Amino acid sequence: MDIEKEFIKLVTSNQTIIHRICCMYVDNKTDREDLFQEIVLQGWKSFKSFRGDSQFSTWLYRVGLNTAITHIKRDRRHTHAELNFSQESYCEIKYQEDEAILSMYQSITKLSKIEKALVALYLEDYSYKEIAQTMGMTPNHVAVKISRIKEKLKTLSKE
Repeated sequence: MDIEKEFIKLVTSNQTIIHRICCMYVDNKTDREDLFQEIVLQGWKSFKSFRGDSQFSTWLYRVGLNTAITHIKRDRRHTHAELNFSQESYCEIKYQEDEAILSMYQSITKLSKIEKALVALYLEDYSYKEIAQTMGMTPNHVAVKISRIKEKLKTLSKE
């Protein structure tokens, strides 16, 4: 399989990760679509450096989170080539019928960049050990941060 087909296959099977990151870092559909394309583009640019030391999904999270943080710091008006991924808003489709989950995602957008990254990994059912490896923390530090984030989200959801 050539490298382009392999990349497209891996991204397609892991695109939920990208959608979740987009939902947490930007709050409107157009910006989410732009960020999605930026993450895929950055993933493609760095795909040759993926050595397989970790799962592709973990690597994609790192690329996605770094891209999201960089993306929101600079001007968002960049044009990117369209790729064949769903342009429907994952957030709106996935959670439109569940007000509580939609409310939770709205609260998540108010968290710090690091907190959003931790929540994204936690919501994908990564273990504290896996989150720690991805984020460069200890598992105990992750556990403490997740606990504090849960409390913070409870407070934010009441506002």
